[in-house]
Amino acid sequence: MQLTFPKDFWWGAATSGPQSEGRFNKQHANVFDYWYEIEPNVFYQQVGPDTASNFYNSFKEDIALMKQVGLNSVRTSIQWTRLIDDLEEGTINEEGAKFYSDVIDEFLKQGIRPVMNLHHFDLPVELYHKYGGWESKHVVDLFVKFAEQCFKLYGDRVTDWFTFNEPMVIVDGQYLYQFHYPKVVDGKKAVQVAYNINLASAKAIAAFRTINQNPDGRIGTVLNLTPSYPATSSIEDLEAARIANLWCNQLFLEPAIHGYFPPELEALLEKDGVLWESTADERAIIQAHTIDMLGVNFYHPNRVKAPDISPNSLTVDWMPSKYFNHFDMPGRRMNVDKGWEIYPKALYDIALNIRDNYKNIPWFVSENGMGVSREERYLNTDGKIEDDYRIQFIQEHLSWLHKGITEGSACFGYHLWTPIDCWSWQNAYRNRYGLISTNIHTQVKTIKKS
Repeated sequence: MQLTFPKDFWWGAATSGPQSEGRFNKQHANVFDYWYEIEPNVFYQQVGPDTASNFYNSFKEDIALMKQVGLNSVRTSIQWTRLIDDLEEGTINEEGAKFYSDVIDEFLKQGIRPVMNLHHFDLPVELYHKYGGWESKHVVDLFVKFAEQCFKLYGDRVTDWFTFNEPMVIVDGQYLYQFHYPKVVDGKKAVQVAYNINLASAKAIAAFRTINQNPDGRIGTVLNLTPSYPATSSIEDLEAARIANLWCNQLFLEPAIHGYFPPELEALLEKDGVLWESTADERAIIQAHTIDMLGVNFYHPNRVKAPDISPNSLTVDWMPSKYFNHFDMPGRRMNVDKGWEIYPKALYDIALNIRDNYKNIPWFVSENGMGVSREERYLNTDGKIEDDYRIQFIQEHLSWLHKGITEGSACFGYHLWTPIDCWSWQNAYRNRYGLISTNIHTQVKTIKKS
């Protein structure tokens, strides 16, 4: 079936600096660079970020391939660890600044809109070791210095900016569930980090609006939205899903768009003795500097049920999962390589939720994709990967997205993760997502069927 999308719709893909560039000529190590140095066995086949997909050295050829597959927009990120020499002062590294300038110019030369993100899980590790990373409001201010330099350097050519990619993953991965360095388990710190990142985003937006001279310039944030569906229609499961949505989605969505935190969530955190430390001035900044547009990363739904044990009976340190447990729905469709449920209708549910509850803010699908291992299984005689599974995945998600758009949701684009197979956190190159394959031994890149 032929689907018609709005004029000037963004058809693109997303990647990030730390996952594509390689560590070449960087001034500082980020948390993943450091984690690989101290625990290489954590990463699939001990492949680290040193080379990644070599974008630092091959960006012109890579961008030409992106043009060849028909992309009109690409999101990537500027690495704090590459652009800034002195993290305290926010002074620029000229070589890093030239690299990003050249990348932006090459995108524009190829007729591709550069969409730039400022933080993709890549905190300079020395700021964690020195200050506790996002636990510290001083780090918030250092991030703003970095953001200001980005706006000044590239705001004449970049119109579309995003402050953070999936900040909820920083909270969950670093401070609750131990899948990102520093693998801390501390609910109170997790809650404070969530607040501080919301503050950092608002302060960066304030800086953007002071510095920006481009009449078309706009700024937003990228959130991984995972709609929480109850296992049953019981009161207990419905309540579990409500709290899961508060924590997993509204913790960043509400302040980004409405300028305040969900009162129910604040009351719950205060009752549990883990509410963040904040000031009236900080809250005023968050309220005054909401986003112009939203990026939505969607991969899988969140199915939940009431906790097996009463929240009040738990004796362990605070965890959000005291209020809900994950539920494996019988008969669900799965991407068995990644272990994620495939549920395209959730994209329609997200579209209507944004329309009805979030000012129908302009938004786009900033990431959606299907990671598959051992894709060489699908090579044809011409050496091309026939990834029909990915084509079906994209078609199904676009069909539901189109339905949401026809019903009035203000979606302006769809970006696949990712243009070229890139390095991933812990998984390295196990699961491949790209429209273009990467041979990590030769760095030869080949367009896939999708």
